[in-house]
Amino acid sequence: MTAGWAALAAVLLLAASGAATLNEHPVRSAMAGALCGLGALGAVNLLAGWTGVSLPMNCAAAYVSVVLGAPGVALMLALRMVLGA
Repeated sequence: MTAGWAALAAVLLLAASGAATLNEHPVRSAMAGALCGLGALGAVNLLAGWTGVSLPMNCAAAYVSVVLGAPGVALMLALRMVLGA
């Protein structure tokens, strides 16, 4: 099962890097997306006391927030609501 998760992570990384290369400044846009994703993950956990919603701080959550950015954090929040975890 670990090989399947590694393959999915590699596909996500290739898709994100391919989308970043379409921009005029690919490194800057990739770094901005990664920082925005980490900021969104931090904001969700910082506001957990008021909202009652938090995301686990682990390698998978960090990977999704860095590679997919803020939409990845929103996806994790939506999956948390749908799956009820």
